[in-house]
Amino acid sequence: MKNNLRFKSIRFKLFAYFIAFAVILTILIWILQIFFLDTYYEDMKLKETDRMARTLVQQYQSNGSMTSLADSINELTQDTDTFIRVETADGKTLITPEYFGYRQFFLYRMQAATLREQLLLNDYPSYSEVTPSESGEDNTSTLSYVCYLKKEYIGDTNNINLSKSYLLYMFTPLYPVASTISILRTQLIYITVIALLLATSMAIYMATHISKPIKAITQSAAEMGKGNYGVQFHGGHYEEITELAETLTHASRELEKSDMYQKDLIANVSHDLRTPLTMIKSYAEMIRDLSGDNPEKREQHLNVIIDETDRLNVLVDDMLNMSRMQQRVIELEPAEFDLSETVASLLTSYDILEQQEGYTFSYANPGKIMVKGDEAKIKQVINNLVNNAVKYCGEDKVIDITLERQGKKARLEVTDHGQGIAPDELSHVWERYYKSSTHHVRPTEGSGLGLSIVKEILTLHKAEYGVTSELGSGSTFWFEMDLVKPPKQSNKAGSKSKRESKQEINPED
Repeated sequence: MKNNLRFKSIRFKLFAYFIAFAVILTILIWILQIFFLDTYYEDMKLKETDRMARTLVQQYQSNGSMTSLADSINELTQDTDTFIRVETADGKTLITPEYFGYRQFFLYRMQAATLREQLLLNDYPSYSEVTPSESGEDNTSTLSYVCYLKKEYIGDTNNINLSKSYLLYMFTPLYPVASTISILRTQLIYITVIALLLATSMAIYMATHISKPIKAITQSAAEMGKGNYGVQFHGGHYEEITELAETLTHASRELEKSDMYQKDLIANVSHDLRTPLTMIKSYAEMIRDLSGDNPEKREQHLNVIIDETDRLNVLVDDMLNMSRMQQRVIELEPAEFDLSETVASLLTSYDILEQQEGYTFSYANPGKIMVKGDEAKIKQVINNLVNNAVKYCGEDKVIDITLERQGKKARLEVTDHGQGIAPDELSHVWERYYKSSTHHVRPTEGSGLGLSIVKEILTLHKAEYGVTSELGSGSTFWFEMDLVKPPKQSNKAGSKSKRESKQEINPED
């Protein structure tokens, strides 16, 4: 039995990461609130005192009014419990607040000389220090601060005019934080317990909801690995997992389709191989037992064996070519060639069908149409399309081959007048060994890979292709290739007749 606690599972890791995050965050809160609160409090009070001092200095420098400055000092003294006083550098009082705490005033009387001396002797822009409480009952310290409100020199920058330089004193209480820390410690204990409980609950919830659909996908994938390709994958509450499930479901369907094609391929190949092999064996036995001494019958039987062997060769070659094209092993040998001439030369091989079986191949040569591609492969495409039309043509036995220019493309169409293809079958005609429900007019022999080979060759050429069909009216298979832009020619060149230039368009347009 497998251990349910799997340390490398996504469920355990999510749970561990979430708890670790909550613990680290709680520890940081404890450290900041308990150990650094005192220092942080002093730093903030110093910054606040410095900010107030700068505000008063800027106010005085902007209007130079002592009355306005005194009003601001009185207001700040009441609002912030800060004792603020302005003196000249030689100790003459300029502004004293109306309301002040006696403790701050007492400290001012004690610290003023020290603060003034540090500021003047060291030429600091400002100076501050913390004065501890001298009372055992009151642990309140005081922040003492001094800066220049106005600074003037006599002669040079080394001699300060003490009577015209003004100093701004500020004394603000630093209340003890020990009691505050004690209260925070008690609160943080409750906060820590609650935070860990919430973090654990959320970690379990999230880990379960994330891992559950993944486990379901894993189980479905295991079923698919057993060959059950129709399995459905279900996502969860998250977009990424839903997309993964949809992708795997699509892959399952494609594998199911590929498996079906593989079984059909094996069945069709087995059938196609069995028939000629049976014929070869039967006629070989007939030659051995019956016609060995009869030259006429022996020749007839040997011809059947040769025909069936050729059929096997065609089947094997088509399968090999199909496999190579799908694996992109076959390399094209592109060159410029006249597509109209290729079509015309290929159709000559069908003269025997016109003469012996009454077929009609309608083709109006539009004149030179130059394209670039592998001529042998394109000729195979045309041959397969024409063979397919012969196989499914109507009672009139007419096959129309149309080649024309359409803009910058050369379009070839092969049309039969047979029963057509049902709409639900159109998308399957390019598949290997797909058999249309339409009855054949002529029992032709082939590998069953004709249209699949057409598709692969045209795909290698990056050519567009397709089929249009209507039940009872026949089908039209077509493909388009880029025209090769011909060099500019003199106007004296001969022009084609209207019959030969069917919908001809200059590719330079």
